[in-house]
Amino acid sequence: MIIVVGLAFEARIAAGPGMHVVCGSDRRHLSATLAAAIAEARMHFGDCPGIISFGVAGGLAPQLRPGTCVIGSAVLSGSNRMPTNQKWSQQLLQTFPDAVSGMILGVTAPVSDPRDKRALHLNTGAIAVDMESHVVATVATAHGLPVAAMRIIADPAERALPASAVAAMRPNGTTNIGAMIRAMLMRPRETPALLHTAFDALAARAMLVRGRRLLGPGLLLVNSLEDNPIRAHEPYLGPAIQTATMEGA
Repeated sequence: MIIVVGLAFEARIAAGPGMHVVCGSDRRHLSATLAAAIAEARMHFGDCPGIISFGVAGGLAPQLRPGTCVIGSAVLSGSNRMPTNQKWSQQLLQTFPDAVSGMILGVTAPVSDPRDKRALHLNTGAIAVDMESHVVATVATAHGLPVAAMRIIADPAERALPASAVAAMRPNGTTNIGAMIRAMLMRPRETPALLHTAFDALAARAMLVRGRRLLGPGLLLVNSLEDNPIRAHEPYLGPAIQTATMEGA
């Protein structure tokens, strides 16, 4: 099983027996690394059962709070809509009772401004955004593999992502502490916002750890349905996220 993440701390959480973790948010590098991982799996094990996009995401739907688990019903990249696998996604939703289902938007750069988040939500219908899921879905489709996406909300839709936090992100998923400190010194007024971001990130990390512990049955689904196997191009047809339900949560 291949798990794709964007950040180094996500890779540490995702790691485990039988899991090949691929980390990175640079599209070209991630695509090549993921294709190589698929080829390696097929060479050594005869096949690759599937790929899951795993990690944190930005909230686009205003009701989603930090720590909310989102199971992708589809992944959007520009005008391209790529469905996730129906059976796998349904199993993940059953594994995480508090999870919500909805479309995940893939982008090439962090979406920091709440106004941009709102516009993306209204224009695309996506409820969360990340920088890896669209790459995962594109590569999985090209190789005929099932794909799923499980993302935890880190920064909610109404929260601006501080420039100092964005400056700390490296393309390989590690954190550039020096760049973050320099950015903070240049923008001291961002310190309260950075603290909010840190608390949100802690909530997301805790749920990500919990989610990884629960993922065993969900991940093993692709190997367990011998009588009714998962096929790569079966779309997820489950219900989209319901605003009324979210407001009542």
